Amino acid sequence: MTVNDLTTRHLAVTGERAELLEVLAKHRHFLRFTTRDLTDEQAGQRTTASELCLGGLIKHVTAVERNWVDFILNGPSAMGDFTAMTEADWARRADEFRLLPGETLTGALADYAEVARRTDDLVATLPDLEVTRPLPKAPWFEPGAQWSARRVLMHIIAETAQHAGHADIIRESLDGAKSMG
Repeated sequence: MTVNDLTTRHLAVTGERAELLEVLAKHRHFLRFTTRDLTDEQAGQRTTASELCLGGLIKHVTAVERNWVDFILNGPSAMGDFTAMTEADWARRADEFRLLPGETLTGALADYAEVARRTDDLVATLPDLEVTRPLPKAPWFEPGAQWSARRVLMHIIAETAQHAGHADIIRESLDGAKSMG
């Protein structure tokens, strides 16, 4: 989805919000583009020393974006307390990075598109990007830290861009296809 598509749906999307959505749309495109013309088997294949596969990356970025939007709307309770996670919780989280039996690339991409629409709608309609929430308990967050909706959106963009780069390496290792170049 491009910013032009968004402005058709949300005529008031201008300025900073339009720029955030444009950058996010660009990185989403590159991530999705790495999966072009793949079978489900290829999308689930590991091609590097990493546990990552292309279908799993789509699932992970979808979950990350969904969770952070829920965080903007509902605060840290939407994400839970990472310091209290059990082995089973960590195993479920690890499944985000794999295309599991019965899952398809088409399904993962459709889920990602739905989450993207929800995020884009939130960016267009949130009354204030300065709204802040305390971060959930996690070993990787400073205790007592807060993030604004703007900071969360920048994090979603960074996460998407980082994983689009991972996806490009995985795809090139799979069959030599590249997103650019």
